[in-house]
Amino acid sequence: MVKAVVTGAAGRMGGRIISLIAQTEGIEVAGAAERPGHPAIGRDAGENLGIDRTGVRIGDSLEGCIERGDVVIDFTAHDVSLGHLETAASAGKAIVIGSTGFTAREMERVRELAPSVRCVLTPNMSVGVNVMLKVLADVSTILGDDYDVEIVEAHHHLKKDAPSGTAIRMAQMIADRLGRDLERVGVYSRQGMVGERGKAEIGIQSVRAGDIIGEHTVIFGGTGERLEFIHRAHSRDNFARGAIRAARWLVEKKNGLYDMQDVLGLKA
Repeated sequence: MVKAVVTGAAGRMGGRIISLIAQTEGIEVAGAAERPGHPAIGRDAGENLGIDRTGVRIGDSLEGCIERGDVVIDFTAHDVSLGHLETAASAGKAIVIGSTGFTAREMERVRELAPSVRCVLTPNMSVGVNVMLKVLADVSTILGDDYDVEIVEAHHHLKKDAPSGTAIRMAQMIADRLGRDLERVGVYSRQGMVGERGKAEIGIQSVRAGDIIGEHTVIFGGTGERLEFIHRAHSRDNFARGAIRAARWLVEKKNGLYDMQDVLGLKA
């Protein structure tokens, strides 16, 4: 039985992860943590969600409960997640991170820690999104430079980072296949007399509205035709299920930095 510790246990994603673990064979909640001062601290992790008791009370730190688990599942914030990664490395535990918005310096620290910890870090745990990533890489190779590439992502108005980590990952994968430097060709806004579109541009545009869970549209525009690839998330459950799948996969792996392409066996 895989024993999971869930951070952000009273949040939208943490709550769904706890609920779905209760419905999944081979894994159980062994620990739960929230930020200090959160009103859910001290409550049973299941009762707090209106489901059956888990026997696990929500604590105010990962350090206080990490020894009870084999793997941490973390959907908090990029800076908080980095601290949780350091805690997992020190404790010799695996960790699955679904937070987005990591800075270049933070990612450098993640890579420094990778040899001493088992970590799945990915901007999107959805199986469908990760299949789409593989398809986009193949399509980019086939179409080459003859098609313009535009990405439009839409999320709820509470999302703090833009563009989404998934959109950036899509753009980076396409840029790599096309032999382009995303730092040079990425275009994140257009306004006014911007002139003719550059042939090498990869456009990435963000929409924030209402309670949109997550939508990503990738357009390959050619002369006389266009191809569109769309992924729409209808609930957070697909992200939660992906995280649980990653957690069960990760506990038996060697130290290193992995993503959902590794978990799903989609890498060549």
